[in-house]
Parts: sequence; C-alpha cells; structure tokens
Amino acid sequence: MNISTDYKITENELKDKVVLVTGANRGFGRAMTLDLAKAGATVVMLGRDLGSLETVYDEVVDLGYQEPVLYPFDLEGATPEHYEQLQANLLENFSQLDGLIHNAGIIGTMMPIEQYDIKLWYSTMQINVNAPFMLTQFLIPVLNKSTDARVLFLSSSVGRDARAYWGAYGVSKFAIEGLSKTLSEELEKTNIRVNSLDPKRMRTKMRQIAYPAENADKNPLPESLSPAIVYLMSEATKGLNGEQLTLEN
Repeated sequence: MNISTDYKITENELKDKVVLVTGANRGFGRAMTLDLAKAGATVVMLGRDLGSLETVYDEVVDLGYQEPVLYPFDLEGATPEHYEQLQANLLENFSQLDGLIHNAGIIGTMMPIEQYDIKLWYSTMQINVNAPFMLTQFLIPVLNKSTDARVLFLSSSVGRDARAYWGAYGVSKFAIEGLSKTLSEELEKTNIRVNSLDPKRMRTKMRQIAYPAENADKNPLPESLSPAIVYLMSEATKGLNGEQLTLEN
C-alpha cells in the first residue's frame, strides 16, 4: 500500500500524544522527530549518542515545537532490565504511549552469506531485530493504556524481495516484516495498530554506504518524506493494521 508524502501537518493535530522514536538523533529519525513535535506530539527521543540527541532536541525547542524528551539507550547492549526501566519511566511520566516507531538500524556490510563476519551478523541482528522485539514486548502494556496506539516498523524493499549480498540487513528486514505481521494479528482486538513501512530511497548516511556510486543529490531529503510519519500517527490512519506500507518518492 502506497503512502503519499504530500501530507500537510496541522498544528496540534497530535496534541497530548506521546510517541517514542528510536534512532531519533539523525537522518530520518531526526526529520520525523521534528515533524511529530511540530504536530504537537511529545517525542521520546531514544538513541545511543547523547550529543546528537541534544542537538536535535535544541532544534525542536528553537523552532518552538512541543518539547521532546531525551532517552539515551544502547539498543545493542541493553538488557531486559534496561527495557523494564524504560517501561517504568514511561508509565511514571506519561501514563501511556500512543506511538512506537522503530527507526533505528544498521546496515552491516554488503557481502555473500558464505563470507559474512559472524560478529557483525550478531550485532546487526541484535540492533535490527532483537532490540525492536524486546522494546515492543516491554512497551505493549504502556501502548495498551492509549485509546489509539500505533507501532510502526521501518523496513526496506530488500526485506520484501530478497537480493543477493544484502546479508544480515536483508535478513533482519524480512524478520521485521514477520514480526510486524504477527503482532498485527495478535493485537487485532486491542487499540494498538501495527504496520511496516518501506521509506524507499532518501539522502541518508545509510543509503550512501549501500550505494556509494550513485548521485545522492537525486534522492529526496528525509525532511521531504517525514510528514507521512505524522499522517501514519494521525486519526486518519486509525484503520490501518497489518499493512506493508511504502512511501511514494
């Protein structure tokens, strides 16, 4: 299902909503954080690097948008106890969570499975699959307290149509598609809606690593695509569940 990126954000359309974004400190995560805050949502900015989180925080505040919350968190090294503490902090400070956007991820390396570095494989799967699983599992009770909650998994075309040499990244995105669909079925009778999203090409560091020879100037900026994230968190998409979504760009 294609999603237009021409959505016009309305001031305060997400007022009183709390949305957690992983990898909120750069690239597409930064862009969606700015637009969600512009729409009035309180964004819980989760990322490993506090310095870059603070930079985006300052951007949001300087623009006069809804003040976000910083939450430094290492998705690769976090234990179940860290996730339990995150759950407790959200319940204590917000009482509910209205959106969970799994944006963070690493690309690993482009090479045949036969030659793939085992440590890098484990690291990629930990950040791209195991962390979203644990984060979602611990935050379902907080999402259940919302009358209209959304879980959005950022995916990729290589997680829907296999391509050689994409290694752990491609496999991890296939896993994310399966996790998203399974959750959407399990949570169908709750107020939580679960979908995956392929944002397609954009001008990010990850894209540059994957396609070093292409002209990056021809790819859209993350800021031109992120209004669609506000749309997917809005009342207009309340009926979407279990969909494989793709941004039009």
